[in-house]
Amino acid sequence: MPADDADKKRSQDLIDENLKKAFSDTLDEGVPDRFKDLLAQLKEKAPDDPSEEPQK
Repeated sequence: MPADDADKKRSQDLIDENLKKAFSDTLDEGVPDRFKDLLAQLKEKAPDDPSEEPQK
């Protein structure tokens, strides 16, 4: 049974390592300019005070 545990541990470590690499690469990409522009537009349209939201 200990050999099975060691194999599971190695598999989990390999999965963890690959996920970290994948997400690290994604984080390094940054936010595309088109999303930054969209966020700026949404921020301009959003009320400063949530109580000022239009009534439905």
